[in-house]
Formats: sequence, C-alpha cells, structure tokens
Amino acid sequence: MRVCPTEALRVSGGKAQLISNRCIDCGECYRVCPTHAITVEQDDFSRIFSYKHRIALIPSVMLGQFNDEIPRDEIAQALMNLGFTSIVEVEDSVEYLIGQLNRYIASSSTKPVISSFCPAVVRLIQVKFPSLVENIALVRPPLDLTASYVKANLIEQGIPESEIGIFYVTPCAAKIVAIKRPEGEDKSEIEGVINMDFIYNRILREVKHRVQIGENASFSSELSPRSYTWALTNGEASHIEGRSLAIDGIWNVVEFLEKIENDEISGIDYLELRACDESCAGGILPPGNRFLAAELIRKNAKGVGFWSVQRSMDKVKSYEQKVAGQTSLLPLQPRSMLKLDEDMARAMLKMQRVNRIMCYLPGIDCGVCGAPSCLSLAEDIVQGKGAISHCVFLQKIMEQNKLSPTHSFEIMKRIWGENRFLKDCDKPIRNK
Repeated sequence: MRVCPTEALRVSGGKAQLISNRCIDCGECYRVCPTHAITVEQDDFSRIFSYKHRIALIPSVMLGQFNDEIPRDEIAQALMNLGFTSIVEVEDSVEYLIGQLNRYIASSSTKPVISSFCPAVVRLIQVKFPSLVENIALVRPPLDLTASYVKANLIEQGIPESEIGIFYVTPCAAKIVAIKRPEGEDKSEIEGVINMDFIYNRILREVKHRVQIGENASFSSELSPRSYTWALTNGEASHIEGRSLAIDGIWNVVEFLEKIENDEISGIDYLELRACDESCAGGILPPGNRFLAAELIRKNAKGVGFWSVQRSMDKVKSYEQKVAGQTSLLPLQPRSMLKLDEDMARAMLKMQRVNRIMCYLPGIDCGVCGAPSCLSLAEDIVQGKGAISHCVFLQKIMEQNKLSPTHSFEIMKRIWGENRFLKDCDKPIRNK
C-alpha cells in the first residue's frame, strides 16, 4: 500500500482494494508483496496457434537474460519449437525512431518533451501530473512501430492480415495494458502478450534437451549498437540533440516531475523517464538480475560488427516506405486522480472539507487506517469511502468521549481483518 506512487491501494476487511482509475500498472506492489498475492495475467499461450504466421516480438532485455553459454541460435530454435514461425526484435525500429524524435523535439514549443517509451510513466503523468500531459512526445515507441512494420511487410508479401499473429514478450505489466488499452492509438497491432518469466522457463526447458538446430532457426540480429541499448537507462537520452536527462526508478521520476511542474528546473529539451531501476532490465517479469542483464546487453551492443551510416540509412528508408504516416500518437488526455467530483462547485466544497479534516488528522501517514496517508484518508472520508474513526490517534481522543475500547478494536478488525489480531495469540509460549 505504501509503495504505490498514486495511492491506488487501500486495506479493508483484511484485503487490499484497488482504486482502478489511479493504478498506472508500474508493478511496485507486485515487486514488494511479501506473500506474492499479486499476479500478472497474460494471454493463453495456445492463442498463437490461431494464426498461420506467428511472430515472436522479443525485446533486447529478453536476450539479456541468457548468458553466453546459451547461443542465440538455440534460443531461436527453442522459440520455433514452442510454435513461433519467425522472430523479430522490438528495437528494430530505433534507427528510424531517432530521427523522428529529434524532429519532433525541434518543432515542439512545449519543453521539456517527455519520452512516451514507458507506458507506466505516461499513465503516471496522466493521473498525477495532468498539467504535463502536453509535454509527452506524440511519437509511437519502438514496440508499436516495429509491430506495424512487420505486419506491413507480411501484407505486402500477399499474406492476409487475419493470418498474422504478433505476440510480444513483455518485461512488465504496464506494456500489457498498453497493448490491451493503448493510449494515443485506437488499436494495437499486437495480438497478444506473453510474460517474460513464463517464456524464459519454457526456453530453458527446450535448450536443456539440446535439440538440433534447424535451418530456419538461425538468429541474425539486425540491431545497431544504439538500438541494442535503447531499453536501458540513457538509451534514448544519449541520442537526442540538445540537453536531455535520463531518470529511472518510479520515485525518482515522481520527484523530478514535481520539480518540473513547479518550474524549479528549466532549460531541458528532453526527458527519458523510466519507471523501473535500470529501465526495462529492472522490470518485474525478467527473471535475471537487472544489473547483469544490463551489462550483457551493453556487451552485445559492443559486439555488433561494422555498422555503417549507409546501413542506418537503408533501415530508415525501409521504415519510411512501410510505416510512413503511422509514427504519431493521438493527443493524450489527463485523468487526474485528484478529481473529487464531476461538478466543480461540489468538488470545491469537498476540497474545503478535506482541508478541515486534515486539521484534525496527525499527518504522520502511518497507514494503520488502511489508507496510505492522512490526506488519502481525508479524501476517502469526503467521498464516503472512509470514516474519521479509522484514525487510531483520533480514536484515543474519541475514546474519552463516546468511543469505547471495544468499539475501537472492532474498527481495526474491519480494516485489517480478524486474523491479523489473532495470529500472535495462537502461537504457543515456549520456555527458553
């Protein structure tokens, strides 16, 4: 409850309750849950067989999970054995995207321009920093551009669109939601998502048998050195013309956005903001250590053979031919979590009541009331979703007037559940 950057969680009846319009799918609750009660859903893997042409769209972070002892050809063969007919790297569109981004930044009158790469950050801004929504770059990220390019290529070869199934191997929950309910697009080109931890284990199982490499399973990467590292911290910012900063970790991002919103920082052209530490390498679904994965990805980037300017130009030209006119996002809309009422007059009255309640609350944000902060409890109260008696500090004051200890204990049981208070009593006393 306390790690959620948008205060989307409450505790009631001994269980966590989600306020869905506040959730940005950053996965911080998943990362810290001590009982692993939170799961990340994915599409049924058998869905891939609904399509004749089954493309595995894999990010460089996935290859970073496998050490040098496992050749890429074996990883490719494993994916083929699982049912895919071809493999494409997500960052294939980066060479094209770099030019598009720099042109967008140069023409934008709103600075700093904020990267649209991380969907958790995009939703964080929509929910918690609605005044900065106009700063988000309306340029499609590599995932969407590459998917459009792949589909356009296959359709050009005469393959019906109904036979094409593109499935993305995701390192985080936010990108699942970005595909299922895309922001700035009517529909995603991707038919399904597969969690990285799931496919990683399936690949390891296949590799363990050391199956013979088929002729169609050789894996030749088409990524440039800067494409390889795009999903890591400073992957974008290092290729932007002008002053740019790279910030990772959701709370670092929140702190910096607060300074931007308050006009405490100026003179920045571009912000690369990522919700996870070490960016996508630190997502909640990659099974490996994020630092080792980032190291291996950078090593892979350095291992790329000669990459000429002409090769980059050819890649850019190919994308221009296939996805011209498909590089922009539709304008994004804010969805502020601070909205207390649709009616402005009633919302102002509720805000005044919140301020009055805050005069009585202790302001120490202990979380015992089942809300992450005193302010969130005050907002819940005016929304009819909480009560002033939920605050244990005010209970002590009320106890002197009309609230009995028994009543106070019953309130706590309603919030945290009866078992929370019984578990220690049931433990036998052992003699030392």
